[in-house]
Amino acid sequence: MVYPIVKWGDPVLDREAEDIKEKDFDTPELNQLIDDMFESMYAAKGVGLAAPQIGIARKITVIDISTGERPEDKLVLLNPKIIHLEGKQSGEEGCLSIPGFREQVSRAKRATVKAQNIKGEAFEITGEDLLARAFQHEIDHLHGKLYVKHISALKRDLIKRKVRKLVKAGEWL
Repeated sequence: MVYPIVKWGDPVLDREAEDIKEKDFDTPELNQLIDDMFESMYAAKGVGLAAPQIGIARKITVIDISTGERPEDKLVLLNPKIIHLEGKQSGEEGCLSIPGFREQVSRAKRATVKAQNIKGEAFEITGEDLLARAFQHEIDHLHGKLYVKHISALKRDLIKRKVRKLVKAGEWL
């Protein structure tokens, strides 16, 4: 099932998501939600999706920087935490929840994340470049933070004003 992507302005994007509890690992419901998240992400042409972006305030994110080209690149991170950042990169970043806007964002070049898989088993993974950016971007979502928090207040205000106009025009649903 393809979920609609929640847009900036929805309160679910501004709050801390809830941890996945022990009893919720490896259930048919969680497996289906993760499948639906990948389907929703691919339909929206994204490389990452956090559960709050489909209106579910849970610490789940799916990432595939190959955009479906290499199934072995699909990543599921449950209750992820960034445990190490290193280096610096700057690049254009967008967000499925803020469609039509992209800005230069500085992020760490390398990011190591500790997370749990669908069975609840802990693992660590390190990514560089686009994967490191995706880790940081998606995990920010789980803490109620969008990429616009990483840009200047002036640029953020310009985007907010444009979004307000789109809302008034009925084009930001």
